Amino acid sequence: MIYLDHAATTPVREEVREEMAGPLREVFGNPSSTHSAGRAARALVDLARDRVAEALSCRPREVVFTGGGSEADNLALRGPLSRLRGEPGHLVVSQVEHEAVLETARDLRRDGWELTELEVDSEGRVDPGRLLRALRPDTRLVSVMLANNEVGTVEPVAELAQVVREHSSSLFHTDATQALGKIPLDVAELGVDLLTISAHKVGGPKGVGALFVRHGVTLDPVITGGGQERNRRSGTENVPGIVGLGLAALLAERERGAEAARQRELTSHLEELLLELIPDARPTGARGENRLPNFCTLAIPGAEGELLLMRLDRSGVCASAGSACASGSQAPSHVLLAMGLPPALAGAHLRLTLGRGTTRAEVEEAAEIVGREVVQLRQTAAV
Repeated sequence: MIYLDHAATTPVREEVREEMAGPLREVFGNPSSTHSAGRAARALVDLARDRVAEALSCRPREVVFTGGGSEADNLALRGPLSRLRGEPGHLVVSQVEHEAVLETARDLRRDGWELTELEVDSEGRVDPGRLLRALRPDTRLVSVMLANNEVGTVEPVAELAQVVREHSSSLFHTDATQALGKIPLDVAELGVDLLTISAHKVGGPKGVGALFVRHGVTLDPVITGGGQERNRRSGTENVPGIVGLGLAALLAERERGAEAARQRELTSHLEELLLELIPDARPTGARGENRLPNFCTLAIPGAEGELLLMRLDRSGVCASAGSACASGSQAPSHVLLAMGLPPALAGAHLRLTLGRGTTRAEVEEAAEIVGREVVQLRQTAAV
């Protein structure tokens, strides 16, 4: 099997599995308990919080552990706004956000909040000038992802956050789930108030994530109960998962420079091979440094996306058409449509995303398989 769907999820790293074995086997206490077993578990959670804070260049107390990236996104949007009871105002998101942000924003609109969905250019990027024109005196929250999960486009978040700071009192949130381990995530340099990450995108376990909440930002919890995480996310902590997230995030950041350069070279090689084999394929998303280093995405005329993915799977290549969270949907991707692709071409999209274990030999074999399957799929469709 050649696995080229690391944007959907990544294999759990061996170091992470070993680190998680301790709390699974021995350190079973509840971190809220005051006895020695509880204190041992609390120490592991604190260490993981320190590690995530190092990866994000923030303070440990600004890290809130959640049950995943989607929950963190929900907390980032609902938490600050729910404190403004009786004062619905305006929020802004981009049209290419992950469903966890986009659908949450639309749900808030049903609760009385006015919503602006920012248009993007053909590469999927938000123009700072467009954001400036969208801001209003009652804008309370802006959310624009740092890197797109379907085409890998990196948004100018630092510029966008600066626009918000200079022209609004709004908070700024960014979903950095895809960006961790690929591009720098210094929250001070980005200028964000809230930032989402997820463990399973960087060699950690599924079902655990974190939200950076800048000191001074107040929010109501989405999950209430025992008051864990400084009363920002109740529920007994998932100690093994949190331990895995902490180490995975730290390793991803420490290895980022070398690994991003390696993946960018392999991704460029893969795209060159595919365009030689499929000359009419159309690369999607931004190019160069404005794109995550592990993303190769193409719209391939005459190659219906789901059929191509099934053929690739039978030939040993794991790939996707776009967001794994929208898997099974028959509608064209909202991201590709927002970028201006016609529905037929949006439905013929291929996303190949590389990871730590991807080799040059795998890239070259995958390109041959994709080229062959596209030819055969087109021949079948022409009959």
